[in-house]
Amino acid sequence: MSAPEERELLLVGVGFMGRPYAAAAKRLGLRVRAIEAHDWAGAIEHLVDAVEPSQGRYGALDELWAETVHAAVEKSLPTGIFGFTESHVLGAAMAQDRFGLPGPSLQAAVISRNKALQRGRFRVQGIGQPEYRLTDDLAAAAEWAAARLPVIVKPLSSAGSDGVELVADTESFERAAVRRAAERPLLVEKALDGPEYSWEALVRDGEVWFSNLTAKETTGPPHFVEVTHRTVPPLSEPDAQRVAALGREVLAAIGMRTGIVHLEFRLTRSGPAVMEVAVRTPGDYLMELCSLTYGIDWFEMVVRLTTGMELPPAPQSPVRYAASHFVISDPGQVVAVDGLEEVLGHPAVEDAAFKVAVGDIVPRTSSSLQRTGYAVLAADSPEEREEAIAFVRRTLSVKTVPVASEE
Repeated sequence: MSAPEERELLLVGVGFMGRPYAAAAKRLGLRVRAIEAHDWAGAIEHLVDAVEPSQGRYGALDELWAETVHAAVEKSLPTGIFGFTESHVLGAAMAQDRFGLPGPSLQAAVISRNKALQRGRFRVQGIGQPEYRLTDDLAAAAEWAAARLPVIVKPLSSAGSDGVELVADTESFERAAVRRAAERPLLVEKALDGPEYSWEALVRDGEVWFSNLTAKETTGPPHFVEVTHRTVPPLSEPDAQRVAALGREVLAAIGMRTGIVHLEFRLTRSGPAVMEVAVRTPGDYLMELCSLTYGIDWFEMVVRLTTGMELPPAPQSPVRYAASHFVISDPGQVVAVDGLEEVLGHPAVEDAAFKVAVGDIVPRTSSSLQRTGYAVLAADSPEEREEAIAFVRRTLSVKTVPVASEE
């Protein structure tokens, strides 16, 4: 193994949403070597200095990503390594741990990839969370669930609400047990009441350098697909202190060292309760929202953390109020997409696009991958932000008609 002649970032996964990391690294004078899935390698090679193709797939096959990371660092040790999203975290953390490079810690990465490990660790640490049961036979958990309905059923490793569903009564649980009999293991959790938030934190050596709070709107039961995110939501001082304390407790519990943390929780009557935590890039343009809100590039801050570079002074207050909004469409065939030009012309809108075209078939929405459009926006006040969100909601439209399979 040889060290590179110049400072280098090994970026594990780029895809589309990870491209700002490559751009930030280039601005900082770093060489960028990317590990990318074979299907994506050609699409990102112009953005980086070199690409190492991997047999791994997004959202799966952590082991194949890890294999490619191992081969890449044996070839040449980079200055820093960053795992972009879920399936990249473990491979990156293994290499960071082996070579003493900045990262979340191997322990934090392992816990991040397994919701049951999170539940067990948080229970021992006394951190607020729902009652839960881990089972390899959903039917066998029926009696436990019946005493706690409604409950949430979820896989141990997923993102974007994929596989997450609320079960409201015993009959629905019985049907879910039959429908999901081949899935194992699964978590069954008592459903939490209270508004949903996420806490995004930039962390160095276990200490929070800066954090952000995001309020969420979802489709509600049964799948809770996220629809709208707002940064800097109003929160009482006691609740703000409880959230900050929860963040510190979670970081300590998972052994977090350096990088980005995305913590999802509900604010219940008894205080904040953890839904899940991840040590990777949050989705739904939250990095862009944080950048717009505080006037700093969060992608660049992560690159600086990952490569041991100095950080600028932390922001003192928000400079704008940002949001992302997603279109949820009725199932069926798309017959019209309207309003994009008008939305892009709005002064508060930073970006917007459709994810479907006329003729596409839209399934019933059960995960974030099935949303049909989005807008990212930022305004000078919370009131102006709400006006902009309302404009996007009534203007950005995907019209569908039923097809035979949906009737």
